[in-house]
Amino acid sequence: MDVSTLASALRDEAARMNERRLLVLAGDRNAGVDAAFGAIDAAGIPDEGVTVVTAREGFRFDRVSPSRAGELLGRTREVVVLDAHEGFSPNVLGRVVGAVDGGGLLVLLTPPLDDWPDRRDAFDEHLAVPPFDASDVGCRFRTRLVDTIREHPGVAVVSLSGGRERVERDGLTGADAPPSRSAPAVPDERAFPTAAYEACVTVDQARAVRALESLRDPDAAVVAEADRGRGKSSAAGLAAGSLAADGRDVLVTAPGFRNAAEVFARAGELLSTLGALVDSSGDDEKRTLETAAGGRVRFAAPPHAADRLVESGGPDVVLVDEAAALPVRLLSRFLVAPAVGFFTTVHGYEGAGRGFSVRFRDRVRESRFAVRDVRLDEPIRYAAGDPVETWAFRALLLDARPPVEPLVADATPERVEYRALTPDDLLRDEHLLREAFGLLVLAHYRTEPDDLARLLDAPNLSLRALFRDGHVVSVALLAREGGLDAETRRSMYDGARVRGNMLPDVLTSQLRDEDAGVPVGRRVMRIATHHAVRSRGLGSHLLREVREELSERVDWLGVGYGATPELLSFWDRNGYRTVHLSTTRNETSGEYSALMLLPLSAAGRDLRDRHVEWFAGRAAGVLSDPLRDLDPDVARAALRAAGAESTPDLGDRDWRVVVGASYGPGLYTTAPEAFRRLALAHLTAPDRVDLTPREERLLVLKVLQARPWPAVADELGYLSTGQCMRALGRAYEPLVDRYGTDAALDERERYTD
Repeated sequence: MDVSTLASALRDEAARMNERRLLVLAGDRNAGVDAAFGAIDAAGIPDEGVTVVTAREGFRFDRVSPSRAGELLGRTREVVVLDAHEGFSPNVLGRVVGAVDGGGLLVLLTPPLDDWPDRRDAFDEHLAVPPFDASDVGCRFRTRLVDTIREHPGVAVVSLSGGRERVERDGLTGADAPPSRSAPAVPDERAFPTAAYEACVTVDQARAVRALESLRDPDAAVVAEADRGRGKSSAAGLAAGSLAADGRDVLVTAPGFRNAAEVFARAGELLSTLGALVDSSGDDEKRTLETAAGGRVRFAAPPHAADRLVESGGPDVVLVDEAAALPVRLLSRFLVAPAVGFFTTVHGYEGAGRGFSVRFRDRVRESRFAVRDVRLDEPIRYAAGDPVETWAFRALLLDARPPVEPLVADATPERVEYRALTPDDLLRDEHLLREAFGLLVLAHYRTEPDDLARLLDAPNLSLRALFRDGHVVSVALLAREGGLDAETRRSMYDGARVRGNMLPDVLTSQLRDEDAGVPVGRRVMRIATHHAVRSRGLGSHLLREVREELSERVDWLGVGYGATPELLSFWDRNGYRTVHLSTTRNETSGEYSALMLLPLSAAGRDLRDRHVEWFAGRAAGVLSDPLRDLDPDVARAALRAAGAESTPDLGDRDWRVVVGASYGPGLYTTAPEAFRRLALAHLTAPDRVDLTPREERLLVLKVLQARPWPAVADELGYLSTGQCMRALGRAYEPLVDRYGTDAALDERERYTD
């Protein structure tokens, strides 16, 4: 059987079953391209139904660069040809698989399968962060991928060698016909237009649209979960169009507009069918659909969408698509919406529904909302059980999950075993790999297939874990950073970005410390504990074990993350000290990032101490300018975690002003700088005087961030500006008592005798 005959047979079986098939053409790249084009012609697929994903040009078909593979989201193709010769990215594979329609073919062009794992390409160069090079990158991910290609049903393999074609696997399953699909019915009693239900393809999708009718009422929430390709975004679009046709203001948000493109496409089609669309304007982030009834469907990026909920003229309904790709803290801000729908992919290449379920579901249920849950299981574009989908899930571990709760329910710090896991350990034990990676997926709101390749092959990464009876209960992913040569440090100081060295990069390029890249450290990239055994101290126990193991091998441990009061307190309790707060927000999460260090050697202590000292010294400046909108509780926790013991350097005149404003009739506005120094001495002190959280927020908002008195009084709940001013004076009384010089205490006596 030659390639053309095989492609025709694969196409016929795929079309008969409404499934997809994978055709792997392994060998010389040019031979693979020729064979792929011959297969497309033999299968009778028109050129307009084909997309080639490659960095090279010169094809008669639609071509998409691998870096722009996300453009295929929401599109359906009869054939996608993915060129894996020059730089095979697991992320790209995850994106293109979903673009192939039922009855279609995914064609993968690879080097010879026996050789492919050991070949170096552009993706390996990407994993080779300094001081490593491509020769240090492993080959485990591709070894495992090749194994799945050779074992999985529905995958055909053709070897192209020496001008000859040899079919190693034909990929034919021998199946006869798929089960029949039930047509969705239009409910007799419905609030949405008939056309919305007539546009549904599956019973699941119609059920989701019916559940979304509840968003017509205030205090309603709907949580819709589905694997990719089940029509959840289309259901969201049909609901958005129906609500807007009824005059509602619908705000749609997602990690990026491309994630919400399907929502707008379906909403626009429905409104056009109903004759209700009067205007469609703007591109991407400015996209708005307006209706004859005065309703609209508009888009906003997540942080901006959350801000609009507290503004006048806010939306009636918020729809959050790809909710699992957003952090829980940001998702929680949408719980003030009048009505809200969350749509999440269960097994996605960016963001995982399991993390959404574990970390956010309880908050929704505990809120004021009446919550309806709906799940979409039936695929839209191909039959259930499609072998290409199940192969992709296995190859990319899209369905990786931690152990089931009963297996780890009794885990405590006293009952767990600490282990350093090598990549070879993970490759040898698929069960271990799935448990460990499943926990890492839960640890971060955006985990991608590329992260699986990094875990198995990146030379700068290592994994530590706690086990209970052989099952993973907590994991920490560590990245080696620092130990950079003088030339690399100099280039970083001059503005070059050095991948894989986040902490040295920031400390060098932004904070102008050219020696920051000399000490060697480990950054905790991710840390996660099984949801069934959280709040038992397992995360802290794991960090202690890591610290003890590495205490004589590296100079420091570090971490960088989106700053929240809870996370800052966690790392503070584990001995990490704040050395930097970013001055720009993360575009997706809306959070500022915190960088923290824990020294393990004299060089590490020197690095930490000089940056803690500088952080404390410049905190007032950044809080009054780029960080003027920082949450005061984040500022309090970050400053506390700095642990910078300092004595405020105030002259006698400054002290008289401070004492006069606290104990006497003086004014804060006479010498704000003196108050700032005293506030910082308190907020960064390891042993603080006893101020209430409200009083400390007052120090941050007014003294350090210099916000207007009326705004401060309003945010902190004071009845008037005058009351707020008097509260600030009282807050400084214990600070005078703690830090005051003899001159200050003498001045205090004038008002207390």
